[in-house]
Amino acid sequence: MPNWSDPLPMKVVRVSCRQISPRIGDLAANVEMSTEAVRSAIAESADIIVLPELVTSGYVFESNAEVASVAVTLGHPLFAGWANALSGRRGSVVIGGFAEAGPGGEHYNSAAIVDADGVVAVYRKTHLWDREKLWFRPGERLPPVIDTAHGRLGVAICYDLEFPELIRHLALAGADLVAVPTNWPLVPRPTGERPPEVVIAMAAARINRIAIACCDRLGAERGQVWTGGTTVVDVDGWPAATAGESDVATADLDLGAARVKTLTDHAHAFDDRRTDLYGGG
Repeated sequence: MPNWSDPLPMKVVRVSCRQISPRIGDLAANVEMSTEAVRSAIAESADIIVLPELVTSGYVFESNAEVASVAVTLGHPLFAGWANALSGRRGSVVIGGFAEAGPGGEHYNSAAIVDADGVVAVYRKTHLWDREKLWFRPGERLPPVIDTAHGRLGVAICYDLEFPELIRHLALAGADLVAVPTNWPLVPRPTGERPPEVVIAMAAARINRIAIACCDRLGAERGQVWTGGTTVVDVDGWPAATAGESDVATADLDLGAARVKTLTDHAHAFDDRRTDLYGGG
């Protein structure tokens, strides 16, 4: 029996995205800022906390040397700081982006899942956007799905969200919620419309019957303006919270609903797939 069909009673979980803006190249300041964001979320009884992509480094790099100056390994005190900030509410987890220093001088655009005991898992972004390809090596493994006290948690990073195969993988692997640290460059859109990335998250959540929490950033960095599109999407595909011009989007979600893939008496989100025609993804 697939993991996604395992029953889960109604499970109301407080999901909080902290839309902070890191300083490019200032690791110490970003570590302090991100750790304080975790503390403030815990003070508001958050169960799952999502931080932006590359929150410890900034995004618009100008050289490999600059990337190397802010890249860290899993032994860096950053992660112990996040874990310590969670210790007042054991069971809570934080998902945050960072520039990872890999072997042989390679760097990855990564996200860590951290609980009060430390790093639980790391995912290296598999779909690199634009100039990221100049600085980072793409990850070679699909993102994990982690059992937590608040349900099963998957992770993707920014541009990953635009590949339906990856989000479907996470849903089929049993994710109740996918956390998406992101930096969304501002793009033109018609007046009154949501950012296109939010529309993608809404569609992905609805067709997979999972929640998706996207944590963006505000402001501008070296001329790049960010969308500030942070949104928590519920299992039905509707925005449950948005940050807008603030720095927080928090929603109380029933993640138990993510285990119910039945749409009607005769329709099922996963069982109705024609994998005999188009494969199992």
